[in-house]
Amino acid sequence: MRGEKGVSRRRMMQVVAGGGSALAALSALTLGSCKATADLDITQFNSWLQGVRDEAAARGVSAATLDDAFKGVAFNYDVIALDQKQPEGTMTFVDYLARVVNDKRVANGRALFQQHQVLLKQIGGLYGVQPRFIVALWGIESNYGAQQGDYRVVEALATLAYEGRRAEFFRKELLNALEILQHHDVSAGNMLGSWAGAMGQCQFMPSSYLRFAVDADGDGKRDIWNSTADVFGSIANYLAGNDWNASQTWGREVKLPAQLDSNLVSLDIEKSLEEWRKLGLRRADGGVLPVVHKLNASLVRPDDTSGPAYLVYGNYKAIMKWNRSTYFATAVGTLADKIEQG
Repeated sequence: MRGEKGVSRRRMMQVVAGGGSALAALSALTLGSCKATADLDITQFNSWLQGVRDEAAARGVSAATLDDAFKGVAFNYDVIALDQKQPEGTMTFVDYLARVVNDKRVANGRALFQQHQVLLKQIGGLYGVQPRFIVALWGIESNYGAQQGDYRVVEALATLAYEGRRAEFFRKELLNALEILQHHDVSAGNMLGSWAGAMGQCQFMPSSYLRFAVDADGDGKRDIWNSTADVFGSIANYLAGNDWNASQTWGREVKLPAQLDSNLVSLDIEKSLEEWRKLGLRRADGGVLPVVHKLNASLVRPDDTSGPAYLVYGNYKAIMKWNRSTYFATAVGTLADKIEQG
């Protein structure tokens, strides 16, 4: 996984936009940042693609699948511009949360939660994941499926792999994408996603798709682009596969005492709620922590030394495996709570 701080700021901008496709609007402003590609020999791109084809063919991907996958694929400068544009991260967590977990997203989440309650209950029970978290992840990743991204995944991944900054990672994801096409779950033309190759309504990278995508509606395809059941099942399967505990929530906002060792703010440190209570932590409303619950918790502060603080449990760390960003994980938990309150 990528480093937390780098991902949190960059991923923050994706989420605020409402999904990967919204970043396309930035391309006109960022093409000038592609100067770094000036030394890249783009004329060799097709030769490089042939090497990928040969490797994929050796893994069992058919010539017909490869022809379809690479038809019209070209080096995409927009993708490189977006990859090179690193947002400065000037938005505080409080501002970020207000934009990501806004009233409209909460209202839509509550309505969709009610609309799909039968399906959500079925899938949540099957995988041991509370439905509100399925809906919250769906909402933050793609604005409930409305913004999935409109980049051709094969072209985006090929561009990023050839550019070379993270060549090994993106080449593996490209080969994974070709394997998905070989399974005929989706056509190359319909395999769309973000500029970074994250796909569908749950924004899975191809490797996550191969591990966790499921055919929940029983039509023989794992369709995270169009099937609500498959989207819900895939999200739940991902969480279940990363040690989700249905008997616990994600965490809670807390008030800190005036003097607290800043070294205790770490996901690597776990203490019982009783121990945190003795250190002076209180609920956000000033009440006593519910120490009757035998939970271990870590203390996180998305903005490090300022802003709100949270005691978080094991499920929070499961969300962090989805995206190693405290901004993202806290937003998912907050949205899930607000959906349940509706």
